Amino acid sequence: MFVDEVKIKLIAGKGGDGCTSFRREKYVPMGGPDGGNGGKGGDIIFEVDEGLKTLIDLRYRKIVKALKGSNGKGKNMYGAAADDIIIKVPAGTTVYDDDTNLVLGDLTQDKQRLVVAHGGRGGRGNKAFATQNDPAPHLSELGQPGEEVYIRCELKVIADVGLIGFPSVGKSTILSLISAAKPKIAPYHFTTLSPNLGVVKLKNGQSFTIADLPGLILNAHEGVGLGIKFLKHASRTKILAHVIDMGAFEGRDPINDYQIIRHELESFDDKLKKKKEIVIANKMDLENAQENLKKFKKTYPNLEIIEVSALNFQGIPELISKLANTLEDLPKDSLYNEEEYNDYVVYKFQKEKPYTITNEDGIWVIKGKEIEELFKMTRFNEDEGVRRFARKLKGMGVDAELLKLGAKYGDEVKILDYIFEFQE
Repeated sequence: MFVDEVKIKLIAGKGGDGCTSFRREKYVPMGGPDGGNGGKGGDIIFEVDEGLKTLIDLRYRKIVKALKGSNGKGKNMYGAAADDIIIKVPAGTTVYDDDTNLVLGDLTQDKQRLVVAHGGRGGRGNKAFATQNDPAPHLSELGQPGEEVYIRCELKVIADVGLIGFPSVGKSTILSLISAAKPKIAPYHFTTLSPNLGVVKLKNGQSFTIADLPGLILNAHEGVGLGIKFLKHASRTKILAHVIDMGAFEGRDPINDYQIIRHELESFDDKLKKKKEIVIANKMDLENAQENLKKFKKTYPNLEIIEVSALNFQGIPELISKLANTLEDLPKDSLYNEEEYNDYVVYKFQKEKPYTITNEDGIWVIKGKEIEELFKMTRFNEDEGVRRFARKLKGMGVDAELLKLGAKYGDEVKILDYIFEFQE
């Protein structure tokens, strides 16, 4: 089964907890703290496997969760890092953050890796908190939570040339003639239900990949027929080769067919509109083909047109040579715009608060990634841990902001699912 889109939840491993421990030996009265740090949680990593051609292995995995790092121990023993989870994906897989629709990574090369969800760092043991003013802290951290992300994976077939056009115009036949691919060929619409990929090899040593993409129909960019599937894969190709039935075997107008295809490309993605294109005038052995071609050239005088007859193998060698030479002259083009990626930095003149405070039914609710992470890493059964948490909040300006919004000492404050009393 060809699966080219999946959605999945990834939960990276939590860091191991730090340890609160003191060295106690018979003749060492001032042993001091010796609690070790926790180990790092497991990452979730995608790795390209060129042997895979579909995302079917991910289709039934709704959640992938990595292991927690080991806890630190006494005697300055650090916890072990958890093993990473490696998920194999085919070349051409694009990973999106499903919440923001930004690209997390584009995996195109064999063995290429992408850390999609990072494991949390290990919590620090009390040895790490020792200072000159506090040489024996009764304080350690819990492990940092691992990243939790909802992602969407899209497989866009990597091909140098994409054969596009209406159903039954001869795309699959041409693919079978110029490569070793064996696509299903039959005289009815949508014989091709998923992309077929072939490798074309020339006698001079040149080679390129070519894909027969699912047929287009009117309003394909809105999801009609197999349009979205086709258009998504077309975005990865370097050359769009329009296969047009110039003999009008099924009674269609070649000029109208080309106009519909161009409209669907431009409506789906502006990048498709700008790709290099070549028109393959197929079925030139039919009676009306030459007359139709003359009208077509008059309407589109600037298009590169290769005349072929897949039935008689007419023009096929010239087509192969033309595609190979055109590919050599093309500059490398980026598939995505810079603003579509997730790893860019936005610089602002005024730093925004890393939290929000709202009043819900008389309870002050504090939200923010940094505060919630600090909360999850605090041991509230240790007095020093509680005091450190309070100092951190005050340093972030939370106390001042609460007072500014009208909070009074004794009011209830909520972080995540826990409620505290606001105290001076």
